[in-house]
Amino acid sequence: MQEKLFTYMDSSPSTGLNDGLLGEISIAIQPNMSVRGWPIEAGSRALEGFTAIYDATVIKRLKQAGANIKGSICMSELGFGLAGDTGAMVLNTGEVDSVLITDTMGEARMAACMAGVIGFKPSYGIVSRFGLIGLVPSMECFGILAKNLDDIAKVMSVVVGNDSRDLSMPEFGSGFEIPNFSQVFETDEPIRTCGIIKECLEILEKDESRAFDAVISRLVKSGLQIQEARLKDFDLDRIVHNVIGSVEASSSAGKYDGVRYGHRTNTAKNWNEMYMNSRAESFGLLVKNYLFQGAYFQYENYDAFIDAARIRTRLLAQTEAALEGLDVLMLPTRHAAFDPFSACTINTVYDVFSWTLLSNITGHPAITLPGMVTFGDVDLGLQLIGSRFQDARLLSTADRLIDLA
Repeated sequence: MQEKLFTYMDSSPSTGLNDGLLGEISIAIQPNMSVRGWPIEAGSRALEGFTAIYDATVIKRLKQAGANIKGSICMSELGFGLAGDTGAMVLNTGEVDSVLITDTMGEARMAACMAGVIGFKPSYGIVSRFGLIGLVPSMECFGILAKNLDDIAKVMSVVVGNDSRDLSMPEFGSGFEIPNFSQVFETDEPIRTCGIIKECLEILEKDESRAFDAVISRLVKSGLQIQEARLKDFDLDRIVHNVIGSVEASSSAGKYDGVRYGHRTNTAKNWNEMYMNSRAESFGLLVKNYLFQGAYFQYENYDAFIDAARIRTRLLAQTEAALEGLDVLMLPTRHAAFDPFSACTINTVYDVFSWTLLSNITGHPAITLPGMVTFGDVDLGLQLIGSRFQDARLLSTADRLIDLA
């Protein structure tokens, strides 16, 4: 049983504008998002005692819009998985209206699915990552948990937009347009066709398949057209994410050396022992194993990393091709057999997130809707993947699908 929900609570009132767009919305964040003067330990001993010296771009924009950033929740180490994360619990207890958590493998969507709320991952590159302490730079982004789509649209309308301090963002205006979230629910554009991924359907368990078929049948009876889509490399997304993710994590975590900040060992006799022992003591077993994997692919089997990068390119192209003429791709969010909050090995973590990895690999926006794919008391979540940079349309489509189902 989780004894505490927050690692830090803001004792001062909101510094934002009460009449701003988010003036009536309270938000909880993970302690890997920089808020000036707040502890930012990212769930890891590697950042023990570290305090943020500036606001992340997202935090700055939330404050300017009047949001009440209530505090930092408990989180998994460096945002890898959901073990120990309390975002869903904080939302369900009514402590806040929305929660920001890092979505690296599908954490925002998975936490939302488990809590019976909505979880959204935006297109990679439309929200600045400046001020985020991350682990897998090319796959992670800010994810949002909320009880309704309106709050998600409001938060997104505030945090979206270019930032010269985040060099991973595309140059908007040169083929990339910033999504407009101000009129998400006012469009009259009809839903055309939704796609279901054939390769995903083939691996569903019997109860999972029946639950998914049931929601598809309801949508068809409501007049929606369903089309089968093919992603021939869908079954490789786990390997691709694992190889590329671990290599990026190993590189990202190299700065945690106990020299400039964070945990420093008391058992060293010289600088080399200080460095080695500090690193050994700084990380938990799950993250440490992930970093070891990354080091292996960096230095002993780099060809595997190159192959994974090639397959990632293919997955991106296949997803883009599958979405041509479609509003969204649809698939379940989670497996019924796996508990994301107890997954503590690399294999079990990837078991949990096997259906949410795709959009992190390709950068597409994705959302999970509660109460639509169920059997008994189990909610598998209905996951929708939209075209890149068409995030506002994805939210609009999700809103109308809720009405249809």
